[in-house]
Amino acid sequence: MTTYADFHRRSLADRDTFWAEQARLIDWHSQPRQICDWSHPPFARWFAGGTTNLCHNAIDRHLAMRSEQPALVAVSTETDTERSYTYAEMHAEVNAMAAALQSLGVAAGDRVLIYMPMVAEAVFAMLACARLGALHTVVFGGFAPAALATRIDDAGPKVVVSADAGSRGKRVLAYKPLLDEALRLSAHQPERVVLVDRGLADMPLVPDRDLLWRDLRAEHAGAQVPVTWVDATHPSYTLYTSGTTGRPKGVQRDTGGYAVALAASMRHIFDAHGGQTFFCTSDIGWVVGHSYIVYGPLIAGMTTILYEGLPIQPDAGVWWSLVERHQVTQMFSAPTAIRVLRRQDPEHLRRYDISSLKALWLAGEPLDEPTARWIGEAIGVPVVDNYWQTESGWPIMTIANGVERSAGRIGSPGFPMYGYDLRLIDEATGEDLNEPGRKGVIAIEGPLPPGCMQTVWRDDERFVNTYWKSVPGRFVYSTFDWGVRDEDGYWFVLGRTDDVINVAGHRLGTREIEEVVAGHAGVAEVAVVGVADAVKGQAALALVVARDAQAAVDPAVASTLEADILRHVDTRLGAIARPQRVLFVSLLPKTRSGKLLRRAIQAVCEGRDTGDLSTLEDPGALQQVRDAVARLRAAATA
Repeated sequence: MTTYADFHRRSLADRDTFWAEQARLIDWHSQPRQICDWSHPPFARWFAGGTTNLCHNAIDRHLAMRSEQPALVAVSTETDTERSYTYAEMHAEVNAMAAALQSLGVAAGDRVLIYMPMVAEAVFAMLACARLGALHTVVFGGFAPAALATRIDDAGPKVVVSADAGSRGKRVLAYKPLLDEALRLSAHQPERVVLVDRGLADMPLVPDRDLLWRDLRAEHAGAQVPVTWVDATHPSYTLYTSGTTGRPKGVQRDTGGYAVALAASMRHIFDAHGGQTFFCTSDIGWVVGHSYIVYGPLIAGMTTILYEGLPIQPDAGVWWSLVERHQVTQMFSAPTAIRVLRRQDPEHLRRYDISSLKALWLAGEPLDEPTARWIGEAIGVPVVDNYWQTESGWPIMTIANGVERSAGRIGSPGFPMYGYDLRLIDEATGEDLNEPGRKGVIAIEGPLPPGCMQTVWRDDERFVNTYWKSVPGRFVYSTFDWGVRDEDGYWFVLGRTDDVINVAGHRLGTREIEEVVAGHAGVAEVAVVGVADAVKGQAALALVVARDAQAAVDPAVASTLEADILRHVDTRLGAIARPQRVLFVSLLPKTRSGKLLRRAIQAVCEGRDTGDLSTLEDPGALQQVRDAVARLRAAATA
């Protein structure tokens, strides 16, 4: 049996042979002429000369053996609906969508912007684009008009596919007015807008631009659209991630490398196989949704679940009911969602038979030890941490259970995955840090493995300068995350390099302080930010969701708990890392994907404009921060 260490070593030492083997996991129309073209660093061209198609690999190639197997199960606890599509039905729906887009002039290389809720038609649209060789740009549903407009201008879509509305917590959010305003603001104008009418909100149509999907579907039902075979290096999609300049970066992904990377990850990382069921609770607006709701499970011939709704709607057992009903074998979620479930009655989980589940993967933010222990004990299967980015497209670090089973280590995402030549680098000297316990910047020696970003859409210079030139004296890809390795080789992610605060000359990672605060028995959740301080330059401020809800409303309870938390930090990190104050709220400001809005929190604490809040899940959370800061200032001047 191959050990994972040998497997990883071979992926670097004999790169082309290793990836040629992985390339056999997908279908090729013509075989690659070169496995990796690294002649123009940092631009890697994987499987150049080979032609393939993502939609063919996700749908068509399974028709002979799996035509009647469910491919997609679309569940909405917002509209109380569930619909299953077999591979044959998916093939028909995707062909109808592809024919409709083709009739609107969409061809290989064109862009289609998808601004959709979590409905089956969004997946049809993604796969239809791939079928035609067009690039899809999925924008998270509900983004504010200004944010959407910048993405429309940058992507330059020929067609936009959208819907009347989304819904969250049974609150309808009309998309059409947001889209109309975004198109009013954007310089680029798509030729057509295709709209799915869910019957949730009024949707006035713009003459000669807007078309209803139901009419197009009726017109193109039964159509057969041949797949467009494209070179492996042909872009498959762009996906926007925030940039430090405020201008979003369009992460550009290829076709062949991405298909191979996902096929390999399903086998080697998730130990997932055709006929099984994969349930990823993310959103198609994020990279996790692209890779592990849509393409990864379908390439592997699995059933994938598309879920619209909250993890506690109608109750906190809803996800586990889906695991039982659809015999889910692999589940992928985020620590934030698990922390929400942790605050609910555990009886909701015990009601369901989840014995089909092999493992739960968690990613998107650091996984704290209390959450990891709770969910692991609650479900009785391995909980697998994993670390990656929009830019990587698939895990950079985790445990490859399909190669060699390992228990992992709580707090660590595990080991570097095959193909990633991961380094810890001293930010000042650029030297590799090989001793255990040394903190450095997590970086990757080129070439990036298949599936990672090719470049920034229409901006090669930004790709080079942003990612490859930030480490002194080294031409390496920076993840912009701090990390450390222990004596057994497990890696730990300590937080963003731009989440470092400077307190009286001491550089402190906010993530390190958060870990310690979160370890206090009275803390449910915490966010630590650096706030301007006239004396120290910056001071740490902690926002805490306490297990005792009275801490957010009762000053006496808050004062007692604050003092105890500060003593806890003193004991474990030292007085230098002690937050200046601890403020209590009942909810932390987060994006809809569960990421903390640190910059917005910091801006409120410093009395600055918060900027774009289009991804904010609940405006009330930020208002709680404003109120807590206001009370703090009032007390200081009293």
